Amino acid sequence: MKRATLLASIAAIVLTMIMMCAAGARADEGADVDAAKAAAQAWLKRIDAGQYGQAWNSTSAFFRKAMPKEQFAHSLDIVRKPLGAVTSRKLKSAAYMTAIPNAPAGKYVVIQYATDFAGKKDGVETITPMLDKDGHWRVSGYYIR
Repeated sequence: MKRATLLASIAAIVLTMIMMCAAGARADEGADVDAAKAAAQAWLKRIDAGQYGQAWNSTSAFFRKAMPKEQFAHSLDIVRKPLGAVTSRKLKSAAYMTAIPNAPAGKYVVIQYATDFAGKKDGVETITPMLDKDGHWRVSGYYIR
């Protein structure tokens, strides 16, 4: 009888520790999501202002290695500029991830905004900040649909 009580007590302690660790991980993810959203919003302000070079400078090392500054600015001139000014942008979702296709393992937050532009209604912007090696969240992907 004592052995069963001891085993039940140990199991309860282990379960409590697991639950506490899981709650701590969720809290860390929540803080990461908030930091990634702040980085995305600051980055979008640069894009909205047409400051493509400054926006590129503030992207992740992974992004800068994958896309030269001139190509980035040219792509946004072709895709983003014709849409016109943002008239409305509302957060749709923000999902924490540790794996993204064709990207290195790490911490990511995939953020989607429902965005209306002067020249396009019902757009969806997808911004993916990643935690860079220096501990700062920086945009590693941007897509408009």
